[in-house]
Amino acid sequence: MAVTGVSGCCSRYLLLLAQEHLEFRLPELKALFSVFGADLEYDKITSPEKEPFLVVKNVDEETVRKVMARTVCAKSAYEIWGTGRTLDELVTSLRTYPKHRMSPFCKADSTFKISVHSFNKTLPQADRLNKIEALSFLPWDGKVNLSAPDHTFCLLENYAGDVNNIPNDPCQVFFGRWLTDGQRDLIRRYSIKTRHFIGNTSMDATLSFIMANHARVKPQDVVFDPFVGTGSLLVASAHYGAYVTGGDIDYNTIHGIGKASRRNQVWRGPDESIKSNLCQYGLQDRYLDVFVGDASRPPWREGPLFNAIITDPPYGVREATRRTRPRKGRMPDAPNVRFPECSAYHLRDIFTDLLDFAVEQLEIGGRLVYWIPVYIPEYSEDIIPKHPCLSLISNCQQKLTSNTARCLITMEKVKGFEERCHLPRQLDAECDPYKRHNAFREKYFSGVTARSKFNEGKGSGENT
Repeated sequence: MAVTGVSGCCSRYLLLLAQEHLEFRLPELKALFSVFGADLEYDKITSPEKEPFLVVKNVDEETVRKVMARTVCAKSAYEIWGTGRTLDELVTSLRTYPKHRMSPFCKADSTFKISVHSFNKTLPQADRLNKIEALSFLPWDGKVNLSAPDHTFCLLENYAGDVNNIPNDPCQVFFGRWLTDGQRDLIRRYSIKTRHFIGNTSMDATLSFIMANHARVKPQDVVFDPFVGTGSLLVASAHYGAYVTGGDIDYNTIHGIGKASRRNQVWRGPDESIKSNLCQYGLQDRYLDVFVGDASRPPWREGPLFNAIITDPPYGVREATRRTRPRKGRMPDAPNVRFPECSAYHLRDIFTDLLDFAVEQLEIGGRLVYWIPVYIPEYSEDIIPKHPCLSLISNCQQKLTSNTARCLITMEKVKGFEERCHLPRQLDAECDPYKRHNAFREKYFSGVTARSKFNEGKGSGENT
């Protein structure tokens, strides 16, 4: 007996966030709320940057449900009936909550259950039952059903603080009606562990869906990945209803041939391909095609073609950074023909070309979502590529090692392309962290070597 549509815009909603990829959560939710024509407004009574609670306001229940049907960063959503810093304050807050808002969910012909969720602390079952008994004053007319209730309610407690010195009492308490869960099950369903075709750098399912949500991918959109690899980002975008296409300079990857990336498998099978990945999830009708191509020499006609460009360029660590150039000299049997050959593709050139391509090929309002590797001791936001036609929406960092990380950059096209502009090369040669194509590679492996020597020294009893 589901009851919806009772709550209006004056209601507040609590989103219980997944406690991973913390920097990515708010940008994902902001993007999804904007997809459905709303702004993400939230109370400052919580710290969603580091805690799993986000109190959303000035939005209706239908929009919250739509967002939860897309997000992989939120676990559940609740309509807030009461809040407080202690259980007593919560009881006082609940007594002031309008009865006409409670009554549709407390009728005699309906069933309910109450659960308890605590962050940063495990509560004994006896304590959970005592807290539920303290809520017996609420106008429950229906019967309890723990297995298949019509309505589910939750008491959520925040024990934020030092994990080694957890407080006895919570700093915040919420009580509300459960609305719906997020899409965390997609992480398991689309896991690359069970995917048909993978490579050394296949993006995991969680980050693939986060990137698609940052890009605001919608049904009927056309999404392009210029460094497509094994197509993980195409799979996530196709799940949300977009038509997908991509290119890559690696012939073997595009054609699904060569050495396999899985353990106990030497060569790729005859049916391994990007298309087979989409077929695995029933998304073959969203697949346009992929091609072997050089991202520095895009083959597309001029003008906006794509609603979103989502990509993970190579960093030169596990995959080489390559482009094509005319081969020096001529072939004796074909003196008038120049053949291409592969050459190094500087990281600064990769990002310059990528932003220029996005400005030329994205529609106004379309988004470019991509990763950029950074060396943490030298990192500053000044190294993020810029373009006058692109607005920076978010910059989320994922740590790789103690000294290296990668940033997920989301940009939106705000005005049309006028003339080719190389403003991403805004730094002079002395300050440019990508002035050499293997700068990040050298710094990445210098850290690995340093750690290896440190561990060897500890093992042999040497001073460090």
